[in-house]
Amino acid sequence: MVVGHVQSGKTANYAGLICKAADAGYKLVVIIAGIHNILRNQTQLRIDESFVGRDSARLLSKKDDRFIGVGRFDQTRRPVTFTNSVKDFSKAMATSVGLPLQNLNEPAAFVIKKNSTTLKNLLEWLREHSARGGARTIDAPMLLIDDEADNASINIRHGKGEVSRINGQIRDLLHLFERSCYVGYTATPFANIFIDPDTDDEMLGEDLFPRNFIVSLDPPSNYFGPDRVFLHESENFIRHIDDNEEHLPLKHTIDFKIAALPQSLIDAIRTYMVGRAIRLARGHAGQHSSMLVNASRFMDVQRQLRNEVHNKLQAIKASVRVNGALAPSSALRDPEIAALHQVWEREYHDTEFDWPAIQKRLQEAVAPISIVEVNGRSPGTLNYADHAETGLIVIAVGGFSLSRGLTLEGLMISYFLRNSMMYDTLMQMGRWFGYRSAYEDLCRIWMPEEAEGWYAHVAESIEELRDELRSMEAASATPEEFGLKVRSHPDNLIVTARNKMGSGERVVVNIGLGNRFVETAILRRDEASLVANRAAVRRLAEQLAIAGSTLAGAEQVSSGWLLRNVPVDPILDFLAEFRNHEGSMLTAGDPIRRYIRDRASSKLASWDILFASVGSRGEDTLFDDSLGIPVNCQRRTAGNRSDQTTLRVTNKQRVASRGVEKTGLTDEQVASAEAEYQQKHPAGGGGADSGRAFNYPDHIYRQVRERPLLIVHLLKIDPEPGGKEYKEPVVAWSISFPKPETDEKREEYVVNTTWIRENYGDDVDEEEMGGDVDG
Repeated sequence: MVVGHVQSGKTANYAGLICKAADAGYKLVVIIAGIHNILRNQTQLRIDESFVGRDSARLLSKKDDRFIGVGRFDQTRRPVTFTNSVKDFSKAMATSVGLPLQNLNEPAAFVIKKNSTTLKNLLEWLREHSARGGARTIDAPMLLIDDEADNASINIRHGKGEVSRINGQIRDLLHLFERSCYVGYTATPFANIFIDPDTDDEMLGEDLFPRNFIVSLDPPSNYFGPDRVFLHESENFIRHIDDNEEHLPLKHTIDFKIAALPQSLIDAIRTYMVGRAIRLARGHAGQHSSMLVNASRFMDVQRQLRNEVHNKLQAIKASVRVNGALAPSSALRDPEIAALHQVWEREYHDTEFDWPAIQKRLQEAVAPISIVEVNGRSPGTLNYADHAETGLIVIAVGGFSLSRGLTLEGLMISYFLRNSMMYDTLMQMGRWFGYRSAYEDLCRIWMPEEAEGWYAHVAESIEELRDELRSMEAASATPEEFGLKVRSHPDNLIVTARNKMGSGERVVVNIGLGNRFVETAILRRDEASLVANRAAVRRLAEQLAIAGSTLAGAEQVSSGWLLRNVPVDPILDFLAEFRNHEGSMLTAGDPIRRYIRDRASSKLASWDILFASVGSRGEDTLFDDSLGIPVNCQRRTAGNRSDQTTLRVTNKQRVASRGVEKTGLTDEQVASAEAEYQQKHPAGGGGADSGRAFNYPDHIYRQVRERPLLIVHLLKIDPEPGGKEYKEPVVAWSISFPKPETDEKREEYVVNTTWIRENYGDDVDEEEMGGDVDG
């Protein structure tokens, strides 16, 4: 298995692997390239360029222009392709090639969809045409590349039958050849192969489990990836959607009617136009340029959205055509051009061009923009190859078809209004990742604040696992060990809950808490629980005083008041008394306390406790001295999906401030953790190669932490419009657990799939379900 990044060049990597395999004597290469024709066609084009050397749609042509890619450098090697860039595998087309596999002098390629019918046809054709004299196997060595190794999970929504058929057919394909090799590619370590099996033993027994190696592909320094977009420079690229509910609510039914576009989407369209004018001024004429709109899972709603975007686009084009050539003082009297000018001032005023230079190029920028609806019903396509000379200038409106593997060339602006919490879905929907040479400063992404929080969380989790994979690679660890590490990651809770949602099962997940950070970002908001949790903190302070760790002697640090070397018993009592919300599954009291008790005589015997407090006190600061120390309460908002019983701390569901996990560490420990991170990520977080300052993730400090850190938060929750006003602090907590000394026993959590379903209901696309989605 190869673990890459979304839009980072996995196709180029396995194209290189295919060429190496052909040199080593492999005769057949099968590439399984996703579940949609548009992605399969795009992958076929890339294999044509990088391996076949000819345009597979024009193989019968006698003209020299059928040679593309590597074929323009060397035409002595001519691999055969049994599929082409406009049509998936069929028996008739394969037979028309007229070459039995045993007679091939050059390797043959098949690029197919991950579809049970396609796989069935391929298996039957291979058995009919290529097995030797009645033999059941084929002698030619075969390499199988699974480009969507994480896209056949046993999520109940997909139906286990189809997944079982596909997995069975892949195994049949491998067994049909006397010598075969399987390499799966995935963009997330939370791949189905680790998560789906119900037990560790079942995981290791899976026929497609990577027995020989798991490799992490590190992208180059110019990769525009999730850590950069969501962890290091989000303020540069992310814009929040908060005006959609009237015109295009996040949750809507299949028969929803769009009457108007949200202003944020209109702003995004205008930003695309101005950004394209800047690209023209930079000399990017003839290059592809794209905008993505992914705002509904229903194809009928996507069609309406496409039409409304088209209407708005035409209105702006008309204004630019009529008034764009006027002097700026006159042109700005046109409301549409004035609105474009406002976008330039808000987003791009610090680029190298002033407004007159931009206005001069507006007509050239907006005139070629077309709108394409991309889904299973639409005839629209994103055929960039047909616009190689002029560049395809397009706004793509769609859903699932825009979410998996598809590359939007020259993507600048994205409008993302979706409700998914699935880790693979979130990352795959991130078509904005990739390479944006010479225009990454123009890229913008519109999304709800809560979605940004989830992306940041997923990016952190995946980067943690990648760091562990790199360390395991260096130590020659086995794939089995990495698989177990993925399954023990705390976020396996949410992944498993979503995968099993609707199954009616009582799901038990075993989690390792060593080297992890957990916090109560979802809180109970009934008055009894709020009062009880404040009382629990006061009793914690009393017990600390009895144990000799009086808060009066706490050390004042930048993030609050710190007690060092605190005994474990008062902490266990506090966690037992704290009323946890059932939706905050990872902070459930029983497994947390079990984990601590089992190590209470060793690694977790002595703790640091931080009572968080902000430095300055303003007029609206909530002040608390009930613990015997002055605390300026941290200010937080209630997330949009808070309700009468549930308080979500901010839309991003994050309680602690970034950087808090280095509290209590020595200067030497901090310097050691940061130096190691710089060595592993010379440009990933900034640094000399990128010209950006380092922005260190909190998880690196756990590597050097000797004692666990409990952070007690007294929060001032801002009043909600028409909602509850909090006059007393709201209590929350976080724990940073140090790295375990040895392989640790995992704790058993019972996953509350009912709560997940009720609060984070499915966001499954209509076309993903074959059109069978209710409202």
